[in-house]
Amino acid sequence: MGNGHNKFLSDFYLKRFDHIVFESFVAASPDPKAAEIIEKFHGLAKHFPAASLEKSSVIPDRLRQGLKEIGIFGLNIPSRYGGVGLSLTQYLKVLKEMAGIDMALALIPTAHLSIGTKGIVLYGSEEQKEKYLPKAASGEMLFAYALTEPTIGSDAQHITTTATLSKDKSHYVLNGHKAYITNGGYAGGLVVFAQLDPKKPGHMGAFIVETATEGVTIGKNLDKMGLAISSTTAISFKEVRVPAENLLAAPGDGFKIAMTILNYGRLGLGAASTGVMAQSGTEMVERAASRKQFGKPIKEFELIQDKIVRAKVHAAVSEAMTDFTAHLLEKSPLANVAIESSHTKLFGTTRAWDTLYDAQQTAGGAGYLTGLPCEKRMRDFRVTTIFEGTTEIHTIYPPLLLVKDLTSIHDHKDEDEDRGVTGWLSDLVHRPSFDLILQEEAMRKAADFAVGNAKLIKKKLIWGALRYGKHIGDHEFFLARITSLSLYTYGILALLAVIESRRKQGLDISELLMILEYFVAEAEENRRAATSDFHEKRDKLHQQLFKAIDQDGDKERESTGEDRRGEKND
Repeated sequence: MGNGHNKFLSDFYLKRFDHIVFESFVAASPDPKAAEIIEKFHGLAKHFPAASLEKSSVIPDRLRQGLKEIGIFGLNIPSRYGGVGLSLTQYLKVLKEMAGIDMALALIPTAHLSIGTKGIVLYGSEEQKEKYLPKAASGEMLFAYALTEPTIGSDAQHITTTATLSKDKSHYVLNGHKAYITNGGYAGGLVVFAQLDPKKPGHMGAFIVETATEGVTIGKNLDKMGLAISSTTAISFKEVRVPAENLLAAPGDGFKIAMTILNYGRLGLGAASTGVMAQSGTEMVERAASRKQFGKPIKEFELIQDKIVRAKVHAAVSEAMTDFTAHLLEKSPLANVAIESSHTKLFGTTRAWDTLYDAQQTAGGAGYLTGLPCEKRMRDFRVTTIFEGTTEIHTIYPPLLLVKDLTSIHDHKDEDEDRGVTGWLSDLVHRPSFDLILQEEAMRKAADFAVGNAKLIKKKLIWGALRYGKHIGDHEFFLARITSLSLYTYGILALLAVIESRRKQGLDISELLMILEYFVAEAEENRRAATSDFHEKRDKLHQQLFKAIDQDGDKERESTGEDRRGEKND
């Protein structure tokens, strides 16, 4: 299954470029099995229009049965347990197509497979797999992932749900509350995360819990701005007895399991983002050709063309990032791809949201009407920037991981090496390199740019570690600029891997080369912005202005007799 130590981007920045992993990537289109499922899903979805599903706010029995027959609920579950057995890459190709048709409907199997059952597939014992995966694959028992709590979102180490081992060690007693659980109302099974020792935050367990168990209470479906057909609920646990054999892996492994599963969840969002961008781009082309202003189709206006081009480019980059990260996990299912999956999620969801905005603008006034897909698609997709870690978390998370890796490398140097500033600066002697000969000039230029970005990232990491030390996490503007550089670097590397693979397969790469050049030009603009001298001035202005705003808020609350939580003072 793999030892989980692969860190492709971190190694590129801090150690060496893994040309073996890069060259072993194979760009893939849907294989026959995946293509057949996609075709059947298209046929089924025609009988259940997205707008009518939203009005009903529930998945009809006929639709659920149809999804079962297609194999949707077992797409990536191994065939020996009754699943379809698609590879991760092929599974993501199906999700991409489903999201392009109806994001709300696609979310049900996505939550079930990408995160709900993934812990059982990756960490379950053979007994656990034989008991639960066949039911999951058939759609008899849908699964949900229960990590988030009413007051705990991204800070997963500090969840408050507890699991206490009984004296005879036969079962755990589960107590606590979970919030915003996707598939909550549909689920027959949950993977629940709980603290095993409240005095040791992060020492967690991951438990398979059947929702029919006494003490499990599923809340009512929450009303949302979109995704009406998707069930989102709170779930409470009161003295729930969970058999000890339902613990995944070992006691204390829960946090590691949760984070590994989220890597797969983020790839699901990357695939969905690609599908939404691709579909929106197609609709923009059609709308721009048919809608006329000032005596000509609006497709002839550069600002409309710009929206269409960006949708095409960003969809291609999103798919490349998704596929390449999937490639890393297929080589080693427990690989450490925290940075790569974070970038995939951040890039895909933010660019897809921009694309949805552009699609609505291209549609004009009609884009605001509920009868056309723009309005619903925007509402359905909006939550993806919150799912699996918010945009803000993913904007600061990767550089913190890189600093941790950099510090680890520095601390493991020989004892007689200088560990002061000179020792840190000596790390700059090692400069990232690409170490591959590429045939196309555009690809060589892109690789050179990626290396330049990598050098700049390493320089900033060392500078930040020296200047801010253990307080570096408080300097989010600084971290955000590193993330923006790394985001484009990974996009370029993933796109290069796709193009090189297709070139080796003898396929036409002319359009992809244009996409690459466009994206590198965009990355150049990003680099200039990320290295601008204006940042320090703006950062200081931000601090001054926020302080003034915060003081005004305090005065307003005092004058109305409210405390900082918005509650009336007694």
